[in-house]
Amino acid sequence: MFKSGIYLKSEEEIALMKVSAGLVSETLAEVAKVLKPGINGIWLDKYAEDFIRSKNAIPSFKNYRGFKFSLCISVNDAVVHGLPTNIPFKEGDVVSVDCGIYKNEFHGDSAYTFSLGIDAVKMKLLSVTKQSLVLAVKKSLVGNRVGDISNEIQTYCESHGYSVVRELVGHGIGKNLHEEPDVPNFGAKGKGVLLKENLVIAIEPMINMGTKNIVIAEDQWTVVTKDKKISAHYEHTVVVKKENPILLTNFEIIEKEIEKNSNLQLIP
Repeated sequence: MFKSGIYLKSEEEIALMKVSAGLVSETLAEVAKVLKPGINGIWLDKYAEDFIRSKNAIPSFKNYRGFKFSLCISVNDAVVHGLPTNIPFKEGDVVSVDCGIYKNEFHGDSAYTFSLGIDAVKMKLLSVTKQSLVLAVKKSLVGNRVGDISNEIQTYCESHGYSVVRELVGHGIGKNLHEEPDVPNFGAKGKGVLLKENLVIAIEPMINMGTKNIVIAEDQWTVVTKDKKISAHYEHTVVVKKENPILLTNFEIIEKEIEKNSNLQLIP
């Protein structure tokens, strides 16, 4: 421990986290197998929960602070925390799926935004958001600060004309789903918490096509863009290291399933 509430994991604990985080990626790959126009979020949530429990794991989100589902499913102008509904997905939808899993006394957390036959304008937002996560992970090095991660995301996304949500941030993760430190998607280089070896964080850029301003929907959970323009969200669970950060979550297995699913587009 190097600050109140911030805990560095042992190598043994990271090995356990790799299992829980890896299972998150497997679950999102299962989502990629079945996601298509015509199905709805309630069905998809049950499908994912059945898969998670078949692996002797627990959905981290279910009953967390009163949340009643296993997945957050945020469609189009929904940024995060979307409640699964009975409304069928349709061609042209942007569907962000956020998943957390608890196994071996540790949580894993990841999100992926799927595209159901979207146009090039929407595709660019998803691609830039995803690339900003790649760049941010590279800054997850011993001796850097949280602000170096934050600034990488902000600078890259704003250079493409997009806006960064301010009220919602990434976070530390471990035995608790949300731990210190906060990992904002905006900030200044060289500022914030010093990154030390084996700090485990969830980095999750939430990037809007239009305004950065958000509101809470009537369901009191779903966060939506104030101007109703679309939003994108990607998330990895990452271990800070001296030279090369370790990704505990994995987009490759998700994207292998996307390539097999003719209803989805691969995000470059």
